[in-house]
Amino acid sequence: MTECIRIAMWSGPRNISTAMMRSFENRPDTVVVDEPLYACYLADTGMHHPGREEVLASQPTDWETVTKNLVGKVPDGAKVYYQKHMAHHLLPHMGRDWTEKLTHAFLIRDPRLMLVSYVKTREEVTLADLGLEAQLEIFEREADRLGTAPPVVESADVLKNPKAKLTALCEALGIPFDDGMLKWPAGPRESDGVWAPYWYKNVEASTGFNKPDDKAAPSLEPRLQAIADEAMPIYEMLQEFKL
Repeated sequence: MTECIRIAMWSGPRNISTAMMRSFENRPDTVVVDEPLYACYLADTGMHHPGREEVLASQPTDWETVTKNLVGKVPDGAKVYYQKHMAHHLLPHMGRDWTEKLTHAFLIRDPRLMLVSYVKTREEVTLADLGLEAQLEIFEREADRLGTAPPVVESADVLKNPKAKLTALCEALGIPFDDGMLKWPAGPRESDGVWAPYWYKNVEASTGFNKPDDKAAPSLEPRLQAIADEAMPIYEMLQEFKL
């Protein structure tokens, strides 16, 4: 690699997205950034999330400032700049031209499992909070630009066979696989967002990808089932393109 590859990994919450960030950060050639549009999202929507004021104080709240940084000078001269994004943080009024300087990938998970995990930290939830609609919009825009589908990875597939799926993902992104992606030191990281105490307990205790939960999809209370029913067709559309 002669130039830095800027990877935008678009995910929804409760979807091994932080474990994936750990995996990439453990590469010697990579720096990461954790949800850089989060403060913009909270400021523009007025949403109340755990640690809201801390998040707003920790990041710029102007999306143009944030995105200029994301396509500007690469921290530490790294060869890979891994950007962990929640897809729904990219709000409709935010420009999209900057995304053309990135290499995109998409991380998906069964929305029923996302919902069960999400409400443990934040009881209020809507379809938009899962990020699937935003993922599909970004995916379709990028597929149209490239003339081919960008890579999609299923979180359960990564957990079942991390080396195989990460190797395939790296190949699709145009970077070599590194064995360091399979294990990392436990504990918090300086790169973690200030929201880590609310959301990252499990990943802070991890040293690698955990075994997948092979239990059947859970039964949901009616309000969550209604969201899952809306989400499943979008998830299944993206699932068609998974590695």
